[in-house]
Amino acid sequence: MSDIANKDTGSAPLPQGFGGALLSVLAIAGFAGAGGVALAAVAAHKVDSPALATAATMLMIHATAGIAVLAVALHVRGSGTGWNGPCPWIGVAAAMLGAVLLFSGDIALNTLAGTHIFPKAAPIGGSLLIASWVALALLSVWTALRAR
Repeated sequence: MSDIANKDTGSAPLPQGFGGALLSVLAIAGFAGAGGVALAAVAAHKVDSPALATAATMLMIHATAGIAVLAVALHVRGSGTGWNGPCPWIGVAAAMLGAVLLFSGDIALNTLAGTHIFPKAAPIGGSLLIASWVALALLSVWTALRAR
């Protein structure tokens, strides 16, 4: 699956070991962004809820951040930093997206249906979001030190 080059456009194939994981996380980011836009529309036109608007904003911000982290993963892989196996940047992007889906999903479910995914799902999702941003910062520092 690593050779996904489009023969018609001449685009380059993804590096070995990136295809499935990177494209799966990218798809999740796309769905998270779409969900954020849909929740924003519901918050603007159907349900007057600041919580729902916050959930929508968080989905859109973190979908974009996840895509940016995936772009960094592709860049770091070819920059001489020594990543040979599965790239931890993809794991950080996946963790960030999973956390925002838990956070925003629980807020949306509570707002629209009056129930929760499970008790404390939103605070757990929010805490995991913070942890994913810290992981991103630490991974950035570690990668910079490895590149020296």
